[in-house]
Amino acid sequence: MIYDCIIIGGGIAGLQAAIQLGRYQHNVLVLDDGKGRSSICHCYHNLLGWPDGVSGEKLRSIGQMQALRLGVQFEKQRVEAVEQTGGLFCATTSTSQQFLGKRVLLATGIKDNIPPLEGLFPCLGKSVFVCPDCDGYEILNKKALVIGSGNAGVSMALTLTYWTDALTFINHGKGEIGADFMEKLVGKGIRLVSDEISEIHADCSDFMGVTLANGDRLEFAYAFLAFGGNLPNTGLALQLGVKLDKNKHIPVDPRTKMTSVENIWAAGDITVHSEQAAIAMGDGIQAAIWIHKSLLES
Repeated sequence: MIYDCIIIGGGIAGLQAAIQLGRYQHNVLVLDDGKGRSSICHCYHNLLGWPDGVSGEKLRSIGQMQALRLGVQFEKQRVEAVEQTGGLFCATTSTSQQFLGKRVLLATGIKDNIPPLEGLFPCLGKSVFVCPDCDGYEILNKKALVIGSGNAGVSMALTLTYWTDALTFINHGKGEIGADFMEKLVGKGIRLVSDEISEIHADCSDFMGVTLANGDRLEFAYAFLAFGGNLPNTGLALQLGVKLDKNKHIPVDPRTKMTSVENIWAAGDITVHSEQAAIAMGDGIQAAIWIHKSLLES
């Protein structure tokens, strides 16, 4: 079977595109391994229509059901390679299955740099956060930890002073802190802890604090992570000859979301730094509209 469009990535952007293309009655396949960042966020707090928040898992589940009703097909597989041949795109998965499509939408997102500390992942989106624009409000006038490394961690702490002045930064990653960053840190009254974390304390999704390598325990109900080095998942884009920017994200046409290669689109976190679910939705639907237009012209 030759699909009208193969969507690689079944997160927020990919699902929104799938729904729109399904409403156009195109034959659409979504390939996703279920390991995207939306699958580990246990609560989005800033989305229209969800005043009490919604988990990435629930949002994805609802989106998949909505797309399935429109005839969209799903395969829970990791795509290892994509190539263009004979005017079509061939996606090969880790199980060596191959799928052919007339168009490709890359919605592969980014991988957050999260330290392998047991207890962190159940708290993500609930009491441990990665995005100050999304979740800074959650610590309004509350004390909070910033767990990070070097200047990236200091930058996060400085940003969070908009919501609270009760901040402690743990330089767990031992990154170097520049003199100007240190001056700002001191100027804002942010406590600096240079020791590593030996243990995370949490009760399910409720963060409770940390124990440092020196044995000291710090009790906090909220934390932000800031290690820098988040990685855009652009390996497939490189295989297809898609142009990347200096930060390894994919530049797209602002109107159509097409990449530098004809008939290849990109949407969501892989294209921008805002890393907002609402923007990913907008990207997905915008790309789908122009994919539809291109199919009509072919």
